Amino acid sequence: MKLLEVIKLIPGYDPFRDAGDCVFDAAAAQLAIDFFPECLTHVKAKWAGKPLQLEPWQQAIIANLFGWKRPDGTRRYREALIYVPRKNGKTAICAGLALLLLFCDGEKGAEIYSAAAEEGQARLAWTMAKQMVLQEPYLASRAKIYGGAIVYEQMASTYKPLSADADTKHGFSTHAAIVDELHVHKNRDLLDVLITSTGARTQPLIIEITTADYARPGSICNEKHEYASKVRDGIIADASFLPVIYEAKPEDDWTKPETWAKANPNLGVSISHEYLARECKRAQDTPGYENTFKRLHLNIITEQASRWLSMERWDAAAPRRPLEQLAGADCFGGLDLSSTTDLAALVLSFPDDAGGFDLLPVFWIPGDSAIERELRDRVPYPAWIAQGIIRQTEGDVVDYDVIRRDINELAKLYHIRELAIDRWNAQQITTQLQGDGIEVVPFGQGYHSMSPASKEFEKLVLAGELRHAANPVLRWMASNVALETDAAGNIKPSKKRSTERIDGIVAAIMAIGRATVAQGDGRSVYSERGIDTL
Repeated sequence: MKLLEVIKLIPGYDPFRDAGDCVFDAAAAQLAIDFFPECLTHVKAKWAGKPLQLEPWQQAIIANLFGWKRPDGTRRYREALIYVPRKNGKTAICAGLALLLLFCDGEKGAEIYSAAAEEGQARLAWTMAKQMVLQEPYLASRAKIYGGAIVYEQMASTYKPLSADADTKHGFSTHAAIVDELHVHKNRDLLDVLITSTGARTQPLIIEITTADYARPGSICNEKHEYASKVRDGIIADASFLPVIYEAKPEDDWTKPETWAKANPNLGVSISHEYLARECKRAQDTPGYENTFKRLHLNIITEQASRWLSMERWDAAAPRRPLEQLAGADCFGGLDLSSTTDLAALVLSFPDDAGGFDLLPVFWIPGDSAIERELRDRVPYPAWIAQGIIRQTEGDVVDYDVIRRDINELAKLYHIRELAIDRWNAQQITTQLQGDGIEVVPFGQGYHSMSPASKEFEKLVLAGELRHAANPVLRWMASNVALETDAAGNIKPSKKRSTERIDGIVAAIMAIGRATVAQGDGRSVYSERGIDTL
């Protein structure tokens, strides 16, 4: 392909749109592309020892980065985001880019870094680059390799791996940095230090190469993805930023091979159809792996690192029985109070004769903080309050007296056989509700109590037998749940790992747990026949 066609291969991006007075130097672009197969070889697997031939999508990146020139002859692009899923040859590209910048950029005293959140990750590309140098006599004769540096002595330039201890990196004069796996960086510190250390260089280059992050506050990966998307789409005019984004969309059918191809430019080369088909099947069979597959192999930003519940199965639940039909029916409740400043949740579970449950969730929130929480949690609390989906209490803390009153009102409509409450922070309201005639049962939040109930809850969701009337608050919470698992295979929802609120799901699990015990009488076989002693 002609280079003027190659540079247009970047998805959704027109490099000519904001080029201004920059020009494309085809000779410079071709020289950079040729460096890879002529000077570099693969170092791993079946390709080891073979020239590093660039795929067309990789040629597009190199040609754009090194072909576009400003009027003064320096490179047009000063920053790039290469957003591509796992197994698409990122490490080899990182290593090759670093060596191209070290040996061919003409920068005296260049400082080039492979940067990552952890030292081991930063060393992956550096170690590969080291092996590439050792396999090419032309490069090896011009370089000195030390424990943590490749030095091009003729230009007094160095290439080093770098981890995320950003406070130790001030004083650098970075010529180029390749920041790997931005999605695992806990904060923006390292990237900011590197960018601000380029001021003395005439044509610095910062390349971020990463898989998608999950939706979490303060994610530098998501911030860069949003910026790059706006540059790609022409919303932001930034001629110095190259946005290379390979991703599927949330609305795409993630089980289809055409969706895999859309997100994986190296499909059939470094990542096989067979591998993705196997991983996709695993994600369909194991809801907890679905988000991992979408995020790491399709570059879809998900709610959390590993979603527990399949939202497709959640949405496919049968309709809930009308509430008027449930009047006077037996039910079991779960009450999650969290803290007085947070949202509180009650879920009543009504068992039917077929083993399913109808759920009635009730939520309370401090009225004074509803708008603030809307901004923080990015969900429409005021609208839900106006619709009656969430109940608002006065002040800046949840009023437990209101919760107690509402529970007693519900007890007049339905036969609450038991109310399960987390022991933490609930002693007073427990005593009060017991005094009101409510059977309150303490429910621990450890694996012993939560795992059997959580597994039963999951089974009901998968079977479509948990009928929730599409309550939007409970659905949002269901989409947020991440799990903790121990070595014995026990599970429980994790408020620490989940990215947003899950109180309603915790309350529902407690309610289902008590209902399941009651339906089985909750008795051990040993209470009937005693213990046999050998």
